[in-house]
Amino acid sequence: MIRLLALLCVFAAGPALAQDKASSGQGAFLRGLDKVNGRTQDVQIRNGETVEIFGLDVALGDCRFPVNNPTGDAFAYLTIWETGQRQALFDGWMIATAPALSALDHSRYDVWVIRCMTP
Repeated sequence: MIRLLALLCVFAAGPALAQDKASSGQGAFLRGLDKVNGRTQDVQIRNGETVEIFGLDVALGDCRFPVNNPTGDAFAYLTIWETGQRQALFDGWMIATAPALSALDHSRYDVWVIRCMTP
């Protein structure tokens, strides 16, 4: 039980600790999946932009990555909603190496972060 609590504390503190030694990228590479037909779509998006991935609109607030490992553990602030709708389906940080920790919950589509765009 104590090990489980310690492990949960490490995962919960991970993004907060990473922000101290993280740098903002110019944007992010995202991947979308249509679960019905198995199609994937890779998208490049800049900070502050909104793109359509299948039937979803995805807005990127920021993409951060470890300073000492630019291709490493990226995390991006995404807002995702169905095209033509107002209510967000997802609004928060998504981590590239652990997408299940904070994931989009949609019956047909899935979106995850691949990496940040670095200079």
